[in-house]
Amino acid sequence: MHLLDPAPFGRVIPAMVTPMSANGDIDYEAAKKLARHLVADGADGLLVNGTTGESPTTHVEEKADLVRAVKEAVDVPVISGSGSNDTAHTVRMSNIMQDAGADGLLVVAPYYSRPSQNGIAAHYAAVDESVSVPMVVYDVPGRTGVKIDLSTYCRLAQLEHVVAVKDATGDLAGAVKKRAATGLTWYSGDDGIFLPFLSIGAVGVISVIAHVASSPMQELIAAFDRGDLRQARALATRLSPLVDAINGDGFQAVMAKAALQIKGYIPGSAMRLPNAAPGAKELNKAEEGMRAAGLLD
Repeated sequence: MHLLDPAPFGRVIPAMVTPMSANGDIDYEAAKKLARHLVADGADGLLVNGTTGESPTTHVEEKADLVRAVKEAVDVPVISGSGSNDTAHTVRMSNIMQDAGADGLLVVAPYYSRPSQNGIAAHYAAVDESVSVPMVVYDVPGRTGVKIDLSTYCRLAQLEHVVAVKDATGDLAGAVKKRAATGLTWYSGDDGIFLPFLSIGAVGVISVIAHVASSPMQELIAAFDRGDLRQARALATRLSPLVDAINGDGFQAVMAKAALQIKGYIPGSAMRLPNAAPGAKELNKAEEGMRAAGLLD
């Protein structure tokens, strides 16, 4: 018995941090090593240049170089964030990330400007016309300040390259309707309700805790897929302290770097402002969360 639909970009996809040296330069060799660690631990897809990758503070050329570095390091689908609140800039970034070798593009709903539903649809249509690789709609109203309506989803599903959604709305009932109406592939964008999203048709998760928990998350997916809901629930419960530790304060990029530093997967946790690098408090919290989830000896 298999309950899950195919997953075009993998099932456990860490929203990968961007390793940086102490002076704030991107450490591409560290990024390659991290990508290899993540895949060895169970990730079967990677997202680079997302919010957890500090995309608001990295530049287009750096983003393209990061795509190339990670593609060189691993043989799994690599999605790149390419969204902005400026449609023309989003089109440029999408083309550059595509040319750098990205297997797919994560395009966030245009944030801060709070466009109309017609504006949102036109934004995605402009990107769709300019690219030839698959696009993932990133719906995260808590960050963007805009909600994508069901009717707009139906319009986006008609675009040639829109194939999937990263749903960080927290709206399970809405996801049921949107998925049924559009036929798009659904990914949970929220670690805390990953299992409920699987239950309503999501095929996987684009995750922050997967930086250190890809293996048990794959076990959870496998249990769900074979219909062993008791085991899937047990694994979700086991991971809940890590979800709270990494995501609870809303500083996911900071806490992900803290967890990775503790694991020894990155040489340091330097960040670009306005994100401040994790200190003792964040490192202790990340360690406690990993230990409670059974991820540290």
